[in-house]
Amino acid sequence: MRKILTIGVTNLRRQFRVRTNLFFTFVFPMLLILVVGATFGGSSNPRLGLVAPGSGPLETDLIQQLTRTPHLHVVRVGSRSSLVTRVARGQLVAGLVVPANYDAMINEGKPVQLSYVARLDQSSQQLSQTVQGAVGLQATLLGAAKFALDQRAAPTFAAGLATAQQVEPMVPVLSVTETTAGKTTFSASLGQFDESAWTELLLFLFLTSLTGAVALIETRRLGLSRRMLSTPTGPGQIISGEALGRMFIGAIQALVIILGSALLFGVKWGQPLGVAAVVLLFVLVAAGAGIFLGTLFRTEQQAMGISLLLGLGLGALGGCMVPLEVFSPTMKHIAHITPHAWANDAFGKLVGHGASVSALGRPLGVLAAYAIALLALATWRLRRVLVA
Repeated sequence: MRKILTIGVTNLRRQFRVRTNLFFTFVFPMLLILVVGATFGGSSNPRLGLVAPGSGPLETDLIQQLTRTPHLHVVRVGSRSSLVTRVARGQLVAGLVVPANYDAMINEGKPVQLSYVARLDQSSQQLSQTVQGAVGLQATLLGAAKFALDQRAAPTFAAGLATAQQVEPMVPVLSVTETTAGKTTFSASLGQFDESAWTELLLFLFLTSLTGAVALIETRRLGLSRRMLSTPTGPGQIISGEALGRMFIGAIQALVIILGSALLFGVKWGQPLGVAAVVLLFVLVAAGAGIFLGTLFRTEQQAMGISLLLGLGLGALGGCMVPLEVFSPTMKHIAHITPHAWANDAFGKLVGHGASVSALGRPLGVLAAYAIALLALATWRLRRVLVA
């Protein structure tokens, strides 16, 4: 057991001794989580900046109406220039500017212009409809007060507004109920970075293990494996040590990505036991694939090229670049020839629906079958290469 552990730790140290490996193992996945989540993550509440320097009751009521709007996160901003800057940098989806004399202008019967600050993208245009709906609720009330004043049913605008506020609870409300046909893939509470976090985790766990085939080829090319066989170290111990080393690397990479995304981006990974089960099985799958690939080629250049091609190709097919929910039914069936798709299904249940490990029977079973098959194949191939 000591020899197996020594080989595993040696592989771990060799992996992280190179600075570029540290970048592509830990830093680059976190950067992609940020970029993909900020660009395509649409399940979180959009951030609306609000500049409202006044403190009148009408302005306060408007702010409360915006704050109560479902799936909208209101952020107070000090000035219009600061709002424009934050929207331009993508820190806010859009912004709303309320004039400082908002209440005074309304009470005087003057028209009020609210400024909506946004970029020319789809999310900003969609958010404008939400903002218009929230503002329209107060506008309807003010219109009723103005109508009462014009028809001389109230002596002043304030009196008409008070009457409209009293009558408002008695007005029938038209509501729209949204119903999803079939079963939802993810819950509405899925965070902006949640899906990008688990897809990038799976993509880079597999890529890192496949590119680790280069180290195995280098070990064979330098004759280190044959020298180990000349000692009391047997082929089984070398094979176990190589697998253990890749498991160490995958476990550390997964731990850093999971904890880092939770702290930096607020990703909620779900039940820890379920997450650990999915990660462990996928690391075993990736380790088997990486070792097997390392037995097929003679040069590091060949292994690196094929590793990148397979890692990116299988990741894309398995839903790590484009979500599986946008695939057609036929493509979903094809995607599930990859372990990535089954791991994506498991994380979709864990993160998207808060499922427990007991609800992951099928994905975990398939991943376990992949792991057993690939590790057995890798063991057979590596034993043949070592003793040939």
